[in-house]
Parts: sequence; C-alpha cells; structure tokens
Amino acid sequence: MSEARSFIAKLVVKPERRDEFVNLQSELKGLVHAQEPDALVYELLQSDDDPNTFFCVATFKDQGAFDHHMGIDFHDRLVPPILDCLAQDMELSFHRSLS
Repeated sequence: MSEARSFIAKLVVKPERRDEFVNLQSELKGLVHAQEPDALVYELLQSDDDPNTFFCVATFKDQGAFDHHMGIDFHDRLVPPILDCLAQDMELSFHRSLS
C-alpha cells in the first residue's frame, strides 16, 4: 500500500495583497475539494499572531495523487499569482502520518 503524502507550506503575504491571496487560495481549495478526491486534506490556516502569515496543509492519498495535484490545470493557473502575492519565498516541508 502506498504511503500518504503530506505537506505544510508557510506563506508570508504582502499586506496589500492579502485579500487577493485569500481569494485565490479559496478558489484553489474549492477546486481541490471538488475535483481531487484523493486530496484527503487541503486547508488554509491564518496565523493568530500575524495576519499576513498563512499555512497550507495538505494530505494526498499517495504520491500519485500528489503528482496529479501538481499537474492539474487549475494548479498551473492559480499558483503563479498566489506566489506573486508573497513577501518572501514559501517554506515547504513534507511529512508522513504516524497513524
């Protein structure tokens, strides 16, 4: 059985682009939930300490589901403008579930 593939992305947004970022991420999240049944978790969290810091947490059924996510058409359309809203490079880390 293939192991689930998870990531956590820390995204620090330019304050003047925060609303645009949230709108783009909301569209991305909705499309992931609607069109990627093997995306088990896909959530955007906003820091309580800094309103310009967000975390995207995602878990995919396996490596194939993650690869599918990375290549799906709406990912290619939405991710570049999302990254353009950032004040610094995204911090991305991969994780595995222990349960």
